[in-house]
Amino acid sequence: MPILQTLAGQQVPVKIWTDEIEFAAIQQLKNVAALPIVRGHIAAMPDVHLGIGATVGSVIPTRAAIIPAAVGVDIGCGMNAVRTTLTASDLPDSLARLRSAVEATVPVGFAQHAWDKVRGSKHQRAARPLDDRLDRIVGKHPGLMKMQRQFAQSWICQIGTLGGGNHFIELCLDEAQRVWIMLHSGSRGTGNVIGRYFIEAARKDMQRHQQQLPDRDLAYFSAGSSLFDDYVEAVDWAQDYALTNRREMMRLVVEALQAHLPPFKLSDEAINCHHNYVQQETHFGEKLFITRKGAISAQAGELGIIPGSMGAKSFIVRGLGNPESFCSCSHGAGRRMSRSEAKRRFDQFDLREQTAGVECRKDGGVVDEIPAAYKDIDTVMAQQTDLVEIVHTLKQVMCIKG
Repeated sequence: MPILQTLAGQQVPVKIWTDEIEFAAIQQLKNVAALPIVRGHIAAMPDVHLGIGATVGSVIPTRAAIIPAAVGVDIGCGMNAVRTTLTASDLPDSLARLRSAVEATVPVGFAQHAWDKVRGSKHQRAARPLDDRLDRIVGKHPGLMKMQRQFAQSWICQIGTLGGGNHFIELCLDEAQRVWIMLHSGSRGTGNVIGRYFIEAARKDMQRHQQQLPDRDLAYFSAGSSLFDDYVEAVDWAQDYALTNRREMMRLVVEALQAHLPPFKLSDEAINCHHNYVQQETHFGEKLFITRKGAISAQAGELGIIPGSMGAKSFIVRGLGNPESFCSCSHGAGRRMSRSEAKRRFDQFDLREQTAGVECRKDGGVVDEIPAAYKDIDTVMAQQTDLVEIVHTLKQVMCIKG
């Protein structure tokens, strides 16, 4: 059964779809609810947890304003999943060779594609529609170039790359033992630069106007200002870049798998959705900017992806269009503890035990992603049965982390 509790805020109430939430996250929700730009209420998803400025797992409706730090620095981070015509019987007994093949094709961590291989390739053609738009943004804000070395080439070379942290590429089996490819990534280093640049610009703008905020990370741009328009343009670009990154990465993963598996095709069941983003939507009769910081759109009939941790299930869901959540749902299981706490409490032996049966890294470098560091995905799903319905249940058999 879904759990829905309401907190009284200074400006608007907060509606929370869980009873597992730390005190510091509650305070962050109250801080956001106190802002004069917020309309209606704040919606906190079952995976809600402490973030920077605003909680991860929250949906923030604002009128004629946007909070850059609520969107975050991994702008457009999200999921891509596609079902193949393969079944479990088509996979080899050991998936180590498949994992190596994908890791050799898709750069992970801080790695990126080499410029001499990208130049003039299909890869660069995928980036072409974004080129002129980025030139306009950088032309108005040349400071972006100073924040990242070789900016002009790096954003192209990072298309089709995974990154680190909780980003991943997985092979999964659904309830009918059909093989799915699923991946999680965003706008990479370029999106990070754009996010950090405009977060700092918002802080300075608030100081100039002597606006008092409950948290400096809740600085916002108001509609009508040049910075607001420039941020909307930049964040739209980063979100499109994230979609392109995931599409190109999926293409590369498919090519790597095709070289080692029986011939297969991709089904029509393909989803590419953001879970860190902002866009204009109409709710309760008012046009608003909806910031989903660790939440996905769950409009009625809309397909989405809710991944678990490295050793847990994931779900393909269909939205129920619940207006109380601004037609949103959780973006995953949500962290139960910080990365530093996970490293303190667990080691690689715990990781091996909790990822038994999954072909993945089992070394100390990914202990912070151990399943126990996350909330129980089944509980999270049970708390949002009024937001989504489950279409497919996936279990990973191979997981690649940055």
